[in-house]
Amino acid sequence: MSTPVLFIHGLWLHASSWEPWIERFREAGYDPQAPGWPGDGATVEESRAAADAIADHGIDDVVAHVAGIVDALPEAPILIGHSFGGLIAQKLLGQDRARAAVAIDAAQIKGVLPVPLSALRATLPVFRNPANRHRSVSLSAEQFRFAFGNAVSPEESDRLHERWTIPAPGRPLFEAASANFDPHSPAEVDTRNEGRGPLLLIASGKDHTVPESVTRSTLKQYRHSSAVTDIETFPDRGHSLIIDSGWPAVADLCLSWLKEHQL
Repeated sequence: MSTPVLFIHGLWLHASSWEPWIERFREAGYDPQAPGWPGDGATVEESRAAADAIADHGIDDVVAHVAGIVDALPEAPILIGHSFGGLIAQKLLGQDRARAAVAIDAAQIKGVLPVPLSALRATLPVFRNPANRHRSVSLSAEQFRFAFGNAVSPEESDRLHERWTIPAPGRPLFEAASANFDPHSPAEVDTRNEGRGPLLLIASGKDHTVPESVTRSTLKQYRHSSAVTDIETFPDRGHSLIIDSGWPAVADLCLSWLKEHQL
């Protein structure tokens, strides 16, 4: 039986953006799938047309949604998440619901300080209006260029924006921003779990939304656990690294790491 792999997208990207990864992992012998978030449409177009259905879903909602999919699988999966999907993957790994996890440019978990200025600018379209906590918010091509596509050409950034972006709920960003002041924050991850499976953190050196410093601070949160926690960095990549023309290098790194750990 092939090992199941779940790809978890983050804010502003549709689950179908993982399609090239699904093909690559299937060729490598895995059984991959990429579920959407609660409220997502089946396609990019459907999601854009039903933005209200996406609104007001928080971190716990997405965790519960993905956990339900995990529980229906014949065995514990490998989780690979990008941005807030990386945070979700870490939470589920900490709950012993996965064999292993890869968190790519993962949103900051509780305990990570401070939030760099570039990350605040990248998320300003949400934070400029407190009412966005309960709404969905879309990124313009210019906003996407700063938050995702700054390490690729303007032309490629615009193509990625047109092909893959959907509205995103504002609530997860507000929850992450207040995590260190909330004793019951949904952005809290069990980083002390000694029995969990291996975790790979991947950072991008030019990422505006989740700068490398955030990923390295996340690594420090795991210092009290002896479970495997590795980190790799792509110095010249931005937040679009899973969907831009350089995605194969990131996917192949993940496959090599899984092979290294006999997963």
